[in-house]
Amino acid sequence: MLLSPIGQIAKQCWLDISQHFRNVILDEYVIMPNHVHGLIEIVNHNHNVGAQNFAPLRGSQNKFQVMPRSLGSIIRGYKIGVTKWCRQNNMEYFKWQRNYYERIIRDEMELFRVRKYIKNNPVNWQTDKNNIKI
Repeated sequence: MLLSPIGQIAKQCWLDISQHFRNVILDEYVIMPNHVHGLIEIVNHNHNVGAQNFAPLRGSQNKFQVMPRSLGSIIRGYKIGVTKWCRQNNMEYFKWQRNYYERIIRDEMELFRVRKYIKNNPVNWQTDKNNIKI
């Protein structure tokens, strides 16, 4: 996969995640033309890990804040880093999708399958419905 300038900064910001979040171990990843796949391990020494990444703000039922050191805060920081670079380099057209897909990997076989899927994603791009070159 040849990366565009935005793809290159997306890769660099991905690799920088563990510098900003000491509780993170990065695993397999790939930067695609219109999306990113990556495995993030959150190391939590107090074992209070849950799937919920957001909590209501005090006094408001309609607004949410991202909990520190959660997957939500990690992804938010990553998206902010890439977006900030794009805006500073006159690429205001760059936009992220609103959400992201998350999944908890529960065993070694599932981890193997997800790593394989990520590694093979660039090959599958040739037939992807979002590839404008087909």
